[in-house]
Amino acid sequence: MSKAMKIAIVDDEKDMRQSISQWLALSGYDTETFASGEEALGALGPDYPGIVISDIKMPGMDGLQLLKKLMGSDSALPVIMITGHGDVPIAVEAMRVGAYDFLEKPFNPDKMTELAKKATNARRLTLDNRALRRELSDGGQLMKKLIGQSPAMERLREDILDLGQADGHVLIDGETGTGKTLIAHALHAVGARAGKKFVLVSCSAFDEDALMRRLFGPMMPEETQLPAVEAARGGTLVLEDIEALSDAAQGRLLNLLNEQGTPPETRIIGISNLQDEGRTLESALRPDLYFRLSAMRITAPPLRTRGEDILTLFTRLSEQFAEEYGCDAPKVSAQEAAQLLQAPWPGNVRQLINLAERAVLQSRRGQGTIASLLMSDHDEMQQVMTTEGKPLKEYVEAFERTLIDNTMRRHKGSIAAVMEELCLPRRTLNEKMAKYGLSRSDYL
Repeated sequence: MSKAMKIAIVDDEKDMRQSISQWLALSGYDTETFASGEEALGALGPDYPGIVISDIKMPGMDGLQLLKKLMGSDSALPVIMITGHGDVPIAVEAMRVGAYDFLEKPFNPDKMTELAKKATNARRLTLDNRALRRELSDGGQLMKKLIGQSPAMERLREDILDLGQADGHVLIDGETGTGKTLIAHALHAVGARAGKKFVLVSCSAFDEDALMRRLFGPMMPEETQLPAVEAARGGTLVLEDIEALSDAAQGRLLNLLNEQGTPPETRIIGISNLQDEGRTLESALRPDLYFRLSAMRITAPPLRTRGEDILTLFTRLSEQFAEEYGCDAPKVSAQEAAQLLQAPWPGNVRQLINLAERAVLQSRRGQGTIASLLMSDHDEMQQVMTTEGKPLKEYVEAFERTLIDNTMRRHKGSIAAVMEELCLPRRTLNEKMAKYGLSRSDYL
């Protein structure tokens, strides 16, 4: 669940501060009050998790001066100004400086609450976008998103670190839903171009003329952005569905690659989602372009080949959705763990995300099973108990991991209680938890 946004109330009149604070607190906001602009300025940083409501007329630093200081620190911080009757020129000046809106005394408290709601929603969106941008430029955070201890994921992370440090162009392929765009972000974030422009274009989202303009220009008068090759200059240009490029677009792209020196000014990452029977990316691209891009290649592993990672991912995702929906995560039985392992997962990680959310929602209602969700997911998934099996070792490990996980949850991370219930010596329990990627801190 999202945390309540803060509202900083700045007013030199104590009664006014308290009445505004009490009213907004009743509406679910976390309020804090300041008796002066100077006091508020010392507490409000550039990523303040909320908004500001400030009186304009105050001794010392007045509201307009405070507003200018706040805008200089964080121009996207919503500041609502409270003005007296007849202060319209000052309010107009405040709006010009960057105020979110203003309230004229005496104001209707309901109107203030409505305005605060709009401002906090805008602030939450701003902060979420900033956090996302920071995450997408942080190679360490991105690598943490590539969860899993399977050999396939270990190799993938090693490939990303190796190719991320190189300067050549890269081709990423793999089945739908395997996280190819996340891999492209990670390649950019762990390399020398981290912090530089990262531009992504879906080649299948445009008709041929619009795609040529989007990539190479010239843009139409109503199209305000730069062509992608200009916007990405010095950074990374990612082309999703690269197989959708027309012959003409492929020729222009090849010319761009030929014009660049070594190392290239702009790195090109091509993402292929080609799933057609009998059609390969090599046949979809002209040979010279294909060989320029495929010298460095990453294939995203399908989920069904990742073994225990399936259970790790399902547990992590269901916990995240449970927190979002304000309920407990569903418990996975050993039989359900085996079913998750055996499922063919045609939609890969994207399908697992969807299944985890639905499992949380039906668990909240106290009905349904994971098996029923698997059966309803896809025609191919209806073969879940009759598809080609996995080695007995995987089912035994799935049962063991699920049993330890459920017992740790029930005892809230008490190692002694888990040892007693499962009749395991501490060393054995520690070894098995390390093997399955389970950490006591996750259960406290």
